[in-house]
Amino acid sequence: MNLFKYIKGDKVIWTVVLLLSLLSVLVVYSSVVAIAYRYKEGDTSAYLIKHLFIVGSGILLIYFVHKVKYSYFSRISQLAVFLAAPLLLYTLLKGVSAGDASRWLVIPGTSLTFQTSDFAKLALITYVARMLAIKQNQIKDFKTAFLPIVIPVVIVCALILPANFSTAALLFMTSFVLMFIGRMNAKYLLMLIGSGLVFGSLIIVLIFYFPNAIPRGATWKARIENYSKGDSESNFQAEQAKIAIATGGIIGKGPGNSMQRNFLPQASSDFIFAIVIEEWGLITAVIIIFLYLVLLFRGVRIANKSERTFGSLLAIGLTFSLVFQAMINMAVAVNLFPVTGQPLPLVSMGGTSIWFTSIAIGMILSVSRESETTQEGGSLEAA
Repeated sequence: MNLFKYIKGDKVIWTVVLLLSLLSVLVVYSSVVAIAYRYKEGDTSAYLIKHLFIVGSGILLIYFVHKVKYSYFSRISQLAVFLAAPLLLYTLLKGVSAGDASRWLVIPGTSLTFQTSDFAKLALITYVARMLAIKQNQIKDFKTAFLPIVIPVVIVCALILPANFSTAALLFMTSFVLMFIGRMNAKYLLMLIGSGLVFGSLIIVLIFYFPNAIPRGATWKARIENYSKGDSESNFQAEQAKIAIATGGIIGKGPGNSMQRNFLPQASSDFIFAIVIEEWGLITAVIIIFLYLVLLFRGVRIANKSERTFGSLLAIGLTFSLVFQAMINMAVAVNLFPVTGQPLPLVSMGGTSIWFTSIAIGMILSVSRESETTQEGGSLEAA
């Protein structure tokens, strides 16, 4: 039976999603053993069922979202971006904390929580794509184009920053890439880079000399210092990840045979890439990297084929955000970056983070679907 006859949009992206989702189920089931012994007396089935439900519902989300005409997302983003700011502020003040960071809100009537930054990221990228498309005739103007776009970016990123520096930085970079692709005046973009460097320098000074002056300053300082030291005691998670990678070798130990899952605190989420290598080997790791690069290539291809500016910018913005997040996660796992807390899209265990990722992929496929429909219509007319 040909499953693809029931779906539209880029079939390669659908294949990438299904492959990564399948891998996610297999690796998460193996990596939650330590958590299961701690909280469920060794019963991993509860985690498997929950993850299967989240992954399955995520695929359904992709299906339903990709059926929506992508131009509707443009209008929805207007409301979403204005909801994002108060939600982020409320999360900082009243959100559920993990460690010393308030990142989550509880969904009323359920035990599920969601990171408001995931919602804000999706809303802002869509909003920036919308504004760039609308402002193309005045795109070089400071007051009518640059300010209306950059002010929401600064506000949303500033509200995410205290609890999640890496997400704020990733979102700012994605917005910058979109503005560059959207033909924003280079002078204003350079000014934005300069402002970012000044602000970043100020943050670094505060982190190292006045760490308690800003939220999570002490945590950021400790992470940077531990990473720069490079010793085993200061970099426990990174060291355990490196052990997993080294012992996995080329072909891995085999599914379910990981030892480092018992030592890595975030084996099923932030450091799941290390567990993949330990159990499935470097060969599988290379395949995963290839799949994300394929996703990037297809996203760029969809952007090039889209006949509307908004569709092109939406596809490239969401694709860049997902792939860059994946690269950061994998770089942390192999100790190229300090610990950031970014999950591996479509692979790491998560709740609503998987759903927001699924919505983003559905939006990309919506752009692809409409491009295919337009091309088919043009072919019929020509015939």
